[in-house]
Amino acid sequence: MDILYLLVPISVLLVFVIIGIFWWALQGGQFDNIEREGERILGGD
Repeated sequence: MDILYLLVPISVLLVFVIIGIFWWALQGGQFDNIEREGERILGGD
């Protein structure tokens, strides 16, 4: 039962880290044009 005192805060911290990374990716424009990469791969040189 004592392990829950360690695991719950670590889980909450991990969720905040994941949300922070996702927010950073949104602000950086990672998801602006998703179709572009698929077209680039299929287009070829």
